[in-house]
Amino acid sequence: MSLSTVSVILIEPVAVFEFGVAVEVFGLDRADDGVPAIDFRVCSATPGVPLVTKNVSPFGIVAPYGLDAVAGSDLVIVSATPFKRDTPYPAEALEVIRQAHADGATLLSLCSGSFVLGAAGVLDGRHCTTHWKYFDEMAAAYPKARVDTRSLYVVDGNIITSAGTAAGIDASLYLVRRELGTRIATKIARRMVVPPQRDGGQQQFVEMPIPDCTADSLAPLLTWALEHIDADHSAASLAKQAMMSERTFARRFKAETGTTAHKWLAQQRILAARQLLEDTDLGIEQIAAQVGFNSAVVLREHFRREIGLSPADYRRRFVPASA
Repeated sequence: MSLSTVSVILIEPVAVFEFGVAVEVFGLDRADDGVPAIDFRVCSATPGVPLVTKNVSPFGIVAPYGLDAVAGSDLVIVSATPFKRDTPYPAEALEVIRQAHADGATLLSLCSGSFVLGAAGVLDGRHCTTHWKYFDEMAAAYPKARVDTRSLYVVDGNIITSAGTAAGIDASLYLVRRELGTRIATKIARRMVVPPQRDGGQQQFVEMPIPDCTADSLAPLLTWALEHIDADHSAASLAKQAMMSERTFARRFKAETGTTAHKWLAQQRILAARQLLEDTDLGIEQIAAQVGFNSAVVLREHFRREIGLSPADYRRRFVPASA
């Protein structure tokens, strides 16, 4: 699969944030950052007609393309719309989704968009997820789907379903990383001011959250640590750099990042190692030194635990032969 053509299917009422995620990740011109151009199409059954949004004071979003424009897309995104218990989803939209699936396109649902995939019948026998509020309804509405209640997003073949709101960002960046590489995903994430990945849980195929810093007080320290990722950092050395006691630093770090300094450092080093594996021909020992692990053995141990593969296997699987 490539990401040269991406179509978004909108069904009213349109959830604005989730639609905005699709636009932000796939629909902006980021040529100045070296991101390849994407033919981004916003599609609905009623092109040119304002679609009502799902918010307190609804407004209109106009899709310039009809559903016929979905044909030939590499990725088809079904944006979020409230679960329809009694009112069916547009039949033409469901048929377009089924055809895109049959044609080999990757399907990505954002939040409650998973119900639309379920209505199209493409989740039968597949693992999937949705917003935590709707787990029971999802299981009841589509009993042949295997609802995963633990994951931010689930990858099952060429179908990706994401949980609520910001999980759509994680799923979208996963797709960018898978198809365009870690460097491009990191550039997009940096522009969005979000973590480029939040690993854990189901190895490299399902991503779980490690919250990034949400306050300003430790941001300069974290930036400094990333710029010196090869140094021999520890919780104690970072506390000293922050001019805090170790106890105060540990409490503040946990409050602001949602994890420990040790775990945060390990995962940032794994992220840096992934990028070097994709973008360079450096050996494992060299990469280990550049990202701050003591040896290739330590890198392999952490890498396999977080990603589920050895560094060498990761490079063989995820780096194109021509790279």
